[in-house]
Amino acid sequence: MKNIIKSIFSLLILAGLTNIGYSQVVGKAAHGTFALTNATIETVTKGTVENGTIVISNGKITALGTNVSIPAGAQTIDCSGQYIYPGMIDGGTQLGLSEVGSVSLTQDYSEIGNIKPNMKALTAVNPNSTAIPVTRVSGVTTALVMPTGGTVPGQAALINLVGYTPDQMHTGFSGMRLNFPSSGRRSRFDRRSDEDIKKAEEKALKDLNKLWEDAKLFAEINAAGKKDKSLKVDYNPEMEAMVPVINGEMTVLVEVNAEKDILAAIRWVKKNEVKAILTGVAEGWRVADSLSQAKIPVITGPVIGMPTRGSDRYDRAYANAGLMHKAGVKVAIRSNDTENVRNLPFNAGFAAAYGMGKEAALKAVTIIPAEIFGVDDKLGSLEVGKSATLLIADGDPFETRTNIKQVFIDGWQIPMDSRHIQLYHEFLDRQPGVKK
Repeated sequence: MKNIIKSIFSLLILAGLTNIGYSQVVGKAAHGTFALTNATIETVTKGTVENGTIVISNGKITALGTNVSIPAGAQTIDCSGQYIYPGMIDGGTQLGLSEVGSVSLTQDYSEIGNIKPNMKALTAVNPNSTAIPVTRVSGVTTALVMPTGGTVPGQAALINLVGYTPDQMHTGFSGMRLNFPSSGRRSRFDRRSDEDIKKAEEKALKDLNKLWEDAKLFAEINAAGKKDKSLKVDYNPEMEAMVPVINGEMTVLVEVNAEKDILAAIRWVKKNEVKAILTGVAEGWRVADSLSQAKIPVITGPVIGMPTRGSDRYDRAYANAGLMHKAGVKVAIRSNDTENVRNLPFNAGFAAAYGMGKEAALKAVTIIPAEIFGVDDKLGSLEVGKSATLLIADGDPFETRTNIKQVFIDGWQIPMDSRHIQLYHEFLDRQPGVKK
């Protein structure tokens, strides 16, 4: 048994080293002054600029338009016949938190326990994850990485997909994840009776309300302790992490999907005066008017999925984002994936085709998530003064036939290579071939 364990462990180490090697051999990002010329520029917020130029310097867009002076020494990239878009933002992933789904040692997105508000997904991000280059060469430059498991699994973080450390990748946004109590079955394999399901929901909601009451009390005592040094507060990392939430300084990402649960979550958010974003929201189309009235932003997805009920139309998952958007809900799109975050543009493409429209779908993966996360001063559109985070494509990025030609993240020219690309070329022309 010990030899078997040693062998498995050796294989895991080898796999880890191989992954690191692949991350390194994709090459280093380049920094400098660049002029992207002769392009069709889709700014998202300020229309389309035909035959335009973007100048990148010190990580920012320093000039954009049709009559732009190119600085001396700038590296010019001719984008004739090509399109420039803002880098796409995925509003919910586990990118960088898991490498091999079947190997628990490579997974770092969940901790033991039900209430873990002090757990931070950012600390677990692996900047050398092989899935990161795979994702960014597809035009997805920014992603929310989320912890899972339990009622309060911890804090999610929005990262840019370049950097040697998680702190270098962090955009500044962090939010507390909350899995709102569910009134339905966990899956089709859930054999609990209706009565047991109801009891479990009531208990979960009771525990959640108690957590909030305790956190409010702790925040009050903590604030009083800062004014009166004689008042001592016992060390409590869980409650300490909840203080910014209670004070309205940190957003809560409320995961909720069923119609009944969405309505309950809206009431709970209002009652507790929580600064919230609703995530998942698979049946949002059923209560779109209520969501619109509540004025709570939504991050929905995956769009490429199955209907939540057997009696629903086949395309409800595809149309969900568009139906909420038409009702006036502020909607962003997520892939809710790990290794296939690269498919975010196709999730947006399905939403566009099934009622959302291309313009709204593009905003749902650029400026809308940037606004929801409070980073729209840096990301989400192409404007002078914003971060030079963008993609250059030979067509519509929502189309599978489109090729992403180049990606910039915070002004860094990203090497357009990944493990998938390397494997493709390796097996396209296999050498040595079959022995004769």
